[in-house]
Amino acid sequence: MSKLEIRDLHVSVNTEEGAKSILHGVDLTISSGETHAIMGPNGSGKSTLAYSLAGHPKYEITSGSVLLDGDDVLEMTVDERARAGLFLAMQYPVEVPGVSVSNFLRTAKTAVDGEAPKIRTWMKDLKSAMAELKMDEAFINRNVNEGFSGGEKKRHEILQMELLKPKIAILDETDSGLDVDALRTVSEGINHAKATSNPGVLLITHYTRILRYVKPDFVHVFVDGKIAEEGGPELADKLEAEGYESYVGTKAA
Repeated sequence: MSKLEIRDLHVSVNTEEGAKSILHGVDLTISSGETHAIMGPNGSGKSTLAYSLAGHPKYEITSGSVLLDGDDVLEMTVDERARAGLFLAMQYPVEVPGVSVSNFLRTAKTAVDGEAPKIRTWMKDLKSAMAELKMDEAFINRNVNEGFSGGEKKRHEILQMELLKPKIAILDETDSGLDVDALRTVSEGINHAKATSNPGVLLITHYTRILRYVKPDFVHVFVDGKIAEEGGPELADKLEAEGYESYVGTKAA
């Protein structure tokens, strides 16, 4: 059983006008097997939370703590965080020309596990995971995300989650830009990864449509860099019906 504990996290980002405070005291605990949905309007700090946890150098932790199974995440480098079991599926996956999907994934798996998977077993696992996500095996030899559609990029992110088997998976707007069929496939991939390796999942989204397929245990409303309200799946239904208007302009609890 793993646990990610975020306590009173404050984060700022450097801009042309100087440092700008984005997160103003976030408290959140995610345990293995749990799915936490974070919802909120644009500019509320949802993605800042994701990238701060992953160690993006653009974001400065000004106070607070983040522990993964008792270890200080904020003292770890980006690669150390990945090896410790943190995974980030990016909202805008980048292209990596000259690096094939197969080499990229096997290199990542080797770095996380500390040893290279056997080729025969690896290719079997890779092809099985790709079939689960309805990805053509031709993608094995294509360069990472180069020329991929939005849906193909998101499938590739979940393919990484399936193969790397993180303790905590942070999914930053994985549903953005997906049509109905791609959304269903990606959601099925998330559910399959959850069923096989039981990670804790932090799912960041604007909309409830992905929550029809990936059922959250907890829903957190994010406003002005803080959690304004928490609840179960019924809170997502409330947001779908009423939007964020009642939260915007009010002081977060």
